[in-house]
Amino acid sequence: MADPVEFMLADLREKYEGVPSSRAFDRLYDDPEWGHMCAVLHERLNEHFTAINGRAETTRHYWAEPSRDLLSLIRDIRNDLHTLKRAGVDVELADAYEDALERCRPWLSPSGGSTVPEDFEPIEVIAYEPVLTHASKTVNLKKRQETVELRMVGSGSYAHVYSYVDPDYGIKFAVKRAKKDLDERDLARFKQEFEILRRLSFPYVVEVYRYDEARNEYRMEYCDTTLRDYIAKKNATISFAVRKRIALQFLYGINYLHHEDLLHRDISLQNVLLKVFGSGAVLVKLSDFGLVKDKASEFTRTQTEMKGTIRDPMLGSFKDYAVVNEIYAIGHVLAYIFKGRESLPPATDEIGRIIHKCALNDLDRRYQAVAELIAEVEKLEVPLVEATA
Repeated sequence: MADPVEFMLADLREKYEGVPSSRAFDRLYDDPEWGHMCAVLHERLNEHFTAINGRAETTRHYWAEPSRDLLSLIRDIRNDLHTLKRAGVDVELADAYEDALERCRPWLSPSGGSTVPEDFEPIEVIAYEPVLTHASKTVNLKKRQETVELRMVGSGSYAHVYSYVDPDYGIKFAVKRAKKDLDERDLARFKQEFEILRRLSFPYVVEVYRYDEARNEYRMEYCDTTLRDYIAKKNATISFAVRKRIALQFLYGINYLHHEDLLHRDISLQNVLLKVFGSGAVLVKLSDFGLVKDKASEFTRTQTEMKGTIRDPMLGSFKDYAVVNEIYAIGHVLAYIFKGRESLPPATDEIGRIIHKCALNDLDRRYQAVAELIAEVEKLEVPLVEATA
């Protein structure tokens, strides 16, 4: 099946291939794939900023055609960097140039030229260093005071996730970095996620290590894959014993959260991570605590907007989310673990019965605590069909 992101990237490459750029700007960008695009955009911005500075000191009138061209350039930068970000290439425009565009945009007119405001402050034109950078390609190591390369491994609504290998220990870690466009509340929620994870200590919950206020990111242990991807690739060969171990680790992790007065509220196949070892053994790690409900915190979101990937149809308001609603999402994850399908299986065997009890419309008939569910899953035996196959 064709990948729309690849089509967009191909169109983006073609868009800039035929546009010339001078050596003065080419030398600033060594990225073999997107360096030329960055050089073209940088050169065009400098031409406009230099001209605007000159007009601000003389007639205070920026001509019609250049005004339209700068408006088009602003759109191109926004759209093209967004396209790259969708493909995992996180290129950012320097804050000084972002600020300059924000100051120019209100007075630019698409026709008749544009009047430069009398109080317009000259733009500092940057000619000898890049203004478009791979902001997410490096991470600072406090011990060595140096940077190492990052590789994007995932992206969600609020953050990007990258991996790197620590040169001192030869161990792979992950970095979770908040997106730059988060509002204050979502950024506060991102920081709260770190604070909650930092106070937790359990084998089946992902570990976090340090928060960087300057970049709004934190280190965490690296996991090899998601539950969704692991089972999708190995569904035909995973034994019942392995599925049961994964299921119990997952349930033990959720049960631990509930004992800590936390409700995850975003249990999904993507938010259950796995560490995969050379022997084939796997270790479950619960992650993505951005929607967590902390009974001890006053910050917990109280509006009624429904969130989360697997939503309980019996939940009328997100602020009323309780353990029985978490049980609903747990049932769907168990269905995928044991059956390899995202839909609920028929209740024709013991596994199906357990899963369906998690999703009953009558909340009083569902499991009321994860401990009850653990007791049921622990008693499961190899299905007769597999045992005799």
